[in-house]
Amino acid sequence: MKIELQRIKIRDVVSGFKDSAEEGVVAYDGNLDVRPKYQREFVYKEKQRDAVLDTVKKGFPLNVMYWMVRDDGGYEVLDGQQRTISLGQYVNGDFSLENRFFHNLAKEEQEQILAYELMIYFCEGTDKERLDWFKTINIAGEKLTDQELRNAVYTGPWLSDAKLKFSKSNCAAYLLANDGGALLTGSPIRQEYLETALAWINNDEVSDYMAKHQHDQNANELWEYFQNVIAWVRKSFPNHRKEMASVNWGELYNQFKEKKLDAKKLEAEVAKLMQDEDVTKKSGIYPYILTGQERHLSIRAFNDKMKREAYERQKGICIKCRKEFSLDEMEADHITPWHEGGKTTAQNCQMLCKLDNRTKSGK
Repeated sequence: MKIELQRIKIRDVVSGFKDSAEEGVVAYDGNLDVRPKYQREFVYKEKQRDAVLDTVKKGFPLNVMYWMVRDDGGYEVLDGQQRTISLGQYVNGDFSLENRFFHNLAKEEQEQILAYELMIYFCEGTDKERLDWFKTINIAGEKLTDQELRNAVYTGPWLSDAKLKFSKSNCAAYLLANDGGALLTGSPIRQEYLETALAWINNDEVSDYMAKHQHDQNANELWEYFQNVIAWVRKSFPNHRKEMASVNWGELYNQFKEKKLDAKKLEAEVAKLMQDEDVTKKSGIYPYILTGQERHLSIRAFNDKMKREAYERQKGICIKCRKEFSLDEMEADHITPWHEGGKTTAQNCQMLCKLDNRTKSGK
């Protein structure tokens, strides 16, 4: 990783400053991408923003910033986005400090701010080096999500198109996934929709997919895949429930997209399990009825009263090995398994020693 320190005056950094909200923020005569298109919007609170200007006005040192040198000769802010926007907005007259806008300041005061030198490191290196470095310098300040960290590294036409589809308020992905009931959680502008789609299409290997497609001209493959997943979910489970937003639909689509499913039969199973008081993780119902794996569900556990009742009834004897144990050496087990209709009640509780219970259940 090549890192070179530069001292650049505020007047040069904010020259050509343009804040176009979700369309991005540029500065440095258009050569600096302060906030790329459709990245999260300005997040500094007023107190933090004012502290940046107060530091500059008093001539105190401001924390160093980091710019990534792009292949096209331009720059992109790795760290210092909010500080740069605060400076640009103030000089631009977007807000006042102590009831004084920049244009209200005396010429000497304006010059003091504009002549202030920012310490900026220019960074060049491989994708991996930039990602590792960005994670290192992002240990303080406004925390970025993992996807925002990746976006700082895998820039290019593919990412620009992907952000357009997945990372804007009311973007196409958001509208599609919420038409008829939400199928995803999170916020598009925090890159959570984009991260989810990438995790779905590449089995959680998000960085690998971005590296492979970084220089593609568009993100049509990802967008088409995302549309297919949502269409499959709506067709397979037409009755929407709020719990559906927490399901890993990509994983299920990848596994069952070729299988012929009976939507009416699936709905009957879902409705039955939704009413089962023993199922405490309702979102797990969907992967459970497709895979048959009980691990997706959180079955209600026996409470201490039930355990004590069963323990006393058995006189401390394990039902399996017939040996005597203390209560804390035993675990509760369903006499009739839950999947066979057994309920989590005192009458259906038996105590097994830990070894026998874990052998029986395969834990």
